[in-house]
Amino acid sequence: MGTSPMLSSLTAIPLSVYAEPAVLAAATLPQVITNLQTWLMGILAAVATLFLVLAGVYWATAGGDPSQVDKAKSSLRNALVGYGVAVLAPVLLQVAKGIVGG
Repeated sequence: MGTSPMLSSLTAIPLSVYAEPAVLAAATLPQVITNLQTWLMGILAAVATLFLVLAGVYWATAGGDPSQVDKAKSSLRNALVGYGVAVLAPVLLQVAKGIVGG
């Protein structure tokens, strides 16, 4: 009689794999802040790019309508503010890191 495929696959794994306890390592505070910085800059840049594209679409489709041109200028201003905040995010997070002692 042969062994079943399920039983042979279980015995092929060394017992040490099952014997070692799982260790959940939490990231340190500076690592968390660095990860947050990376994500925050990416999200802010993406949103600012969206506003920049919308500003271009509004301006291109304005057709001389002053309210549409104002809407385009507002979106362009929001995009520039978004890019500015994305550039300043590392500075702001360094300040936060300094405050919490990281």
